[in-house]
Amino acid sequence: MTVTTHEPLTVTLGSSGVTPEDVVAVARHDARVAISPDALDAVAKVRAHIDELAHSEVPAYGISTGFGALANRHIPNELRTQLQKSLIRSHAAGMGPAVEREVVRGIMFLRAKTLASGRTGVRPVVLQTMVAVLNAGITPVVREFGSLGCSGDLAPLSHCALVLMGEGEAAGPDGELYGAKSGTKGARPVAELLAEHGIEPVTLAEKEGLALVNGTEGMLGMLLMAIADIRQLLTTADITAALSVEALLGTDQVFLPELHAALRPHPGQAASADNMLRVLSNSPIVASHRINDTKVQDAYSLRCAPQVAGAVRDTVDHAAMVASRELAAAIDNPVVLPDGRVSSNGNFHGAPVAYVLDFLAIAVADLSSIAERRTDRMLDPARSHGLPAFLAADPGVDSGLMIAQYTQAGLVSDNKRLAVPASVDSIPSSAMQEDHVSMGWHAARKLRRAVENLRRVLAIELVTSARALDMRTQLSGGELTPGPAGAAVVAALREVVDGPGADRFLSPELEAADLLVASGRIRAAAESAVGNLA
Repeated sequence: MTVTTHEPLTVTLGSSGVTPEDVVAVARHDARVAISPDALDAVAKVRAHIDELAHSEVPAYGISTGFGALANRHIPNELRTQLQKSLIRSHAAGMGPAVEREVVRGIMFLRAKTLASGRTGVRPVVLQTMVAVLNAGITPVVREFGSLGCSGDLAPLSHCALVLMGEGEAAGPDGELYGAKSGTKGARPVAELLAEHGIEPVTLAEKEGLALVNGTEGMLGMLLMAIADIRQLLTTADITAALSVEALLGTDQVFLPELHAALRPHPGQAASADNMLRVLSNSPIVASHRINDTKVQDAYSLRCAPQVAGAVRDTVDHAAMVASRELAAAIDNPVVLPDGRVSSNGNFHGAPVAYVLDFLAIAVADLSSIAERRTDRMLDPARSHGLPAFLAADPGVDSGLMIAQYTQAGLVSDNKRLAVPASVDSIPSSAMQEDHVSMGWHAARKLRRAVENLRRVLAIELVTSARALDMRTQLSGGELTPGPAGAAVVAALREVVDGPGADRFLSPELEAADLLVASGRIRAAAESAVGNLA
């Protein structure tokens, strides 16, 4: 697997797998995909073996038989092309809104990775067509509901496979919809979209229908992107937590390194504590109350911020380990083994991925919850140590950030609902043949929403802590200012969000802060003052 860093970015598929960065590059940044000659040779050799089995008198599952609960029926040669078409058409049964473009591209790239492994038995043309569709910027329409996370993400992958056949629904590079649902006027067929890009629809041969749909690519792709997003937000969460500690006249002494790795050796906790200590370094506000401070201890939402954020960090690391194992897998059923055997198996079950998706949703909910508690504390004059109520310019006339906290509370409440595990559920399907399923796709879908909610929660904490710091400076006649990191972060925010003042239309400011958090500029601003953060 190689990634070239020149433009355009290119990811080369070999038979040995890909990296999480490759998946993000293709899914989100439209990196081009190439196939190594060695991978194509391996795919062709395995296909020759499948062709021999297809013409054998001995039935082979998925090659000369039906599927699932219909696996006992032998399919004659003249019906096998129809069998493959029927499989994809019938399994492309999703409903609901279309999922995001990056999710679909992740699904297709990961399935192409599996096809390139030489363990699925497809012809090279199937792999080449999938890659051609990706490189053309064509995006199959995949619906929200349809996958149970067992036998793979069947419906999502089938919607992708249908486009390779010149059928189904897809969006072109310009977003125009082709092959729209029955009853939609004026839509052109997907085959025309493929033809415009010089792509010939594939007529699937034996085994190829199953090979296109029997994998965990949907839930895995969303897991990999969620891990990338959460890692960025974790550093931002340490920064906003430190700014809140600063604004609330909290102590930085609880973040000293001797209190963390040496006493409680969780690596995530030590990393978050170090981040917060560095963001608070050289702060005149922090220094102003180190002596003669009447507070005995800070509230848990301040003092325990590294313990909570650190636990999330360690959970992400565990999820990344599981994702790396799944990324190294070649999942299909049946699968072609190195010795030539074609063997049925249960590797398509999504339990390993589903569990960590649910685990991450729990961690994300808790991180958003502790951030909201800090925000609420800054708005309450009984607990904010001298700040005006709701950080309003004229409390009573102005409401300040009162309702911003309502929005934050609503997001946190939503995350608590999203933290309810999907993987504890199982609904039997396929006439009880598939009698235990993972619900991993649903775990992935709710995690995506939870991560978006967390980002917005942190944006609101950022707006609140920045306003609180500005007010500290104003109330002290300019003497009490944030440290270099806090000042840099506030300055970055002030480029898009004005400082304290009379009430104004708040929603656009919160949205601007959200975009700032998503861009990574908050981390960059802090690092400009204190160096690289974990």
